[in-house]
Amino acid sequence: MTESRFHFSEEEPLRWGVIGCGSVAEKKSVPAYRNTSGFRVDMVMRRNAGKAEDYANRHLIPKWTTDADEVIDNPNIDAVYIATPPDTHKYYSLKVAAAGKPCCVEKPMAPNYADSLAIYEAFQAKGIPLFIAYYRRSLPRFLQIKEWLDNGLIGEVRHVHWQKTKAPNDIDLSKKYNWRTDAAIAKGGYFDDLASHGLDLFNFLLGDIVDANGMTTNQQGLYSAFDAVTANWMHKRGITGSGDWNFGAHHRTDKVEILGSEGSIRFAVLDEAPIELDNISGHQVLEIPQPAHIQEFHVENIKNHLMGNGKHPSTGKTGLHTSWVMDKILNGN
Repeated sequence: MTESRFHFSEEEPLRWGVIGCGSVAEKKSVPAYRNTSGFRVDMVMRRNAGKAEDYANRHLIPKWTTDADEVIDNPNIDAVYIATPPDTHKYYSLKVAAAGKPCCVEKPMAPNYADSLAIYEAFQAKGIPLFIAYYRRSLPRFLQIKEWLDNGLIGEVRHVHWQKTKAPNDIDLSKKYNWRTDAAIAKGGYFDDLASHGLDLFNFLLGDIVDANGMTTNQQGLYSAFDAVTANWMHKRGITGSGDWNFGAHHRTDKVEILGSEGSIRFAVLDEAPIELDNISGHQVLEIPQPAHIQEFHVENIKNHLMGNGKHPSTGKTGLHTSWVMDKILNGN
């Protein structure tokens, strides 16, 4: 099976099945699949039957199940979106690859590089399209930043720095279970969930990171995962990078600055904020709102890719590289 063999239309849509219909699927992703012409969501899976049925009813999805195999092996499902916690991404992805169906996996691709590599190789072996939900690569806000960079509006890029902080939330303070801070599922905790977006974006904007290292610790003792990470890295063009992520600070910060020989660009990776350009021409501020369903452009690009109308910016190959960077930082070398 090759990408060129996928033909679908508004009259005969590509039928998606969804594994995992929790918070991400509520507004960010699944509505984008349902609203994309030529796509249809026909089945959802969640281990809790009541929640699966409720989700299907509210989103007008005809079928639901508690068994992922009923989605993956269903002859009436053409493609699968995996929106479960990252520790199950490999398990479900390998099943989808074996079934020979296109797949989109939520980010991060897997908890570590080895699992990500296994996923990538399984889809490569069959020539099946694999996408990773690093949707910022498709958002107009960040495409504008890429255009500024590609047009040389800040000259030669020298350095990028990202600071991301937030205070512990009520769940953290209560020490109630949260898979996002369970080291067995996400060793980096919120770093895995949040920093992966930015590091993947920097690969997209500035070229692949070729070396990275980091320091990690748990300062608060509220959960088993790391709550503080610092890192340094190098992009293939000699651009240096640094970042610090602290999830026990007293305030929320999301600041990126890209420094060039003739100017700078400032923006936020995760928060709603304008993008700013400073150069010899002056100071420019642009407000580019996010879509209501933030994966809208990402999903549209999946459709275009499957129809042969361009290449998606976030594939198994790019997601695998981001997993490599994350491993380098979390392992300290």
